[in-house]
Amino acid sequence: MEHADFVNHVREQAVALREAAVAAGPDAKVPPCPGWTVFDLVRHIANVHSRTAEVLVAQDITAPPQFARAPKQWDELLVWWDDVAATMLDRFVELDLDKPTWMFASMPGSVRVWARRQAHETAIHRVDADLAHGVDSRLIFDPQFAADGVDERLIALPLGNFSSSTASGTVLFHAADAGRAWTMTLRPGQTPEVTPTADPALHADAVVAGTADAVYRAIWNRPSTAVVTGERELFDALPSI
Repeated sequence: MEHADFVNHVREQAVALREAAVAAGPDAKVPPCPGWTVFDLVRHIANVHSRTAEVLVAQDITAPPQFARAPKQWDELLVWWDDVAATMLDRFVELDLDKPTWMFASMPGSVRVWARRQAHETAIHRVDADLAHGVDSRLIFDPQFAADGVDERLIALPLGNFSSSTASGTVLFHAADAGRAWTMTLRPGQTPEVTPTADPALHADAVVAGTADAVYRAIWNRPSTAVVTGERELFDALPSI
């Protein structure tokens, strides 16, 4: 996917998230995030967008920059989020895409990396807002975008917190409509190894299969139609972000 595609997804998913959040109301519970209300969800994504906007222009790329915290009043929060999200989107468009930035977990950061990260962060939390509104929308994310989200989760983002797991075996993730598959190899006490594979028929101890949309939701622990077969406990051991 191109950088502009990710920027468009951030914009579109943020609008949809906001609409669902306002419709649900600040006190509605967010089923995929125990203990959160819609207010907590919106304040979280607003803070994430604010931090991202500051990361993109910070001169020091060795540590996260200071950033303003979102207001604690609902109406003020919505206006503040609109402002910081617009700033973030402007910077995604205006800055050099390969400009180095700070990134969490010692990952290499850049403007283009953050655009991808926020496209998926915002999309998954848009699902949360829909569910809080009581709409299990089963919206179909574009297969290419959803498959990219699977790829980011399994390959780009850190799986280091899996190193304390005693799980052992292989898990195949197959996004059928995108024509993509990934194999995760688990060994006790080690960070998992994940590799793209061109053969979704490879033997694995567990298989997570469905549309790219379904697999995308499943790996982010959201309601999904993906089918898990084989040793379910290997998939269940996948750590949350």
